[in-house]
Formats: sequence, structure tokens, C-alpha cells
Amino acid sequence: MSLRDPFMSSEASSSPSTVGADAIDVAIAQGIDFDGTPIPPAKLDLYKKVMALEAGRQRSGVSNTMRSRIVRIGAKHIPQDELNQMLIAADFAPLKEKEIAFYYGGK
Repeated sequence: MSLRDPFMSSEASSSPSTVGADAIDVAIAQGIDFDGTPIPPAKLDLYKKVMALEAGRQRSGVSNTMRSRIVRIGAKHIPQDELNQMLIAADFAPLKEKEIAFYYGGK
């Protein structure tokens, strides 16, 4: 059984990996969408400009960023009450009302 390298270019692989945290970054770096079509230069240029601004932003701390990512991504996969309990158990602040409204539609 052979394992396919998820970071292989779309030219070297018939189907680039669409799984994992780095899949989007790999596709952007290659300038190729998951369906094999080129990403338009205007979209790539705008993305790079905004990411350069973000790269220069002062950070507030690792824990704050970790919590923010956990909430943003966790809300896509984990029910509100469960995510809230997980945050509390890990000694993070519980979900805020504005986060609940934004990510869970105020449920």
C-alpha cells in the first residue's frame, strides 16, 4: 500500500489533498483550486495583501489566539454547550454572548 504525499503539487498528483489544516495553504501557494482550476491572479493578489497586513499585526498572546481558533473552528464541528464545557474544562473563558450569536445564530 502506498501513501500519497498530501503536499504533492497538482501536477504530480491527480487529486491534491483537500484534507487537513494545510490543504488550503498548499493550494494557494500552488495557485490551483481543489478542482484543478487556476486561482485568478486578482484573488491571489488581494489574499496576499491582506495576509501581509495580518502578518505585521501585533499579537495579544498565544492563549488568546488559541482560544479564538478553538472557538472559530470548533463551532463548525462541536455543539455550543459541548464546546463551552470543553473551553471551561481547559481553563479558557467560556463562550461569550457575541460568539454564540455569531457562530451559533444566538441559539
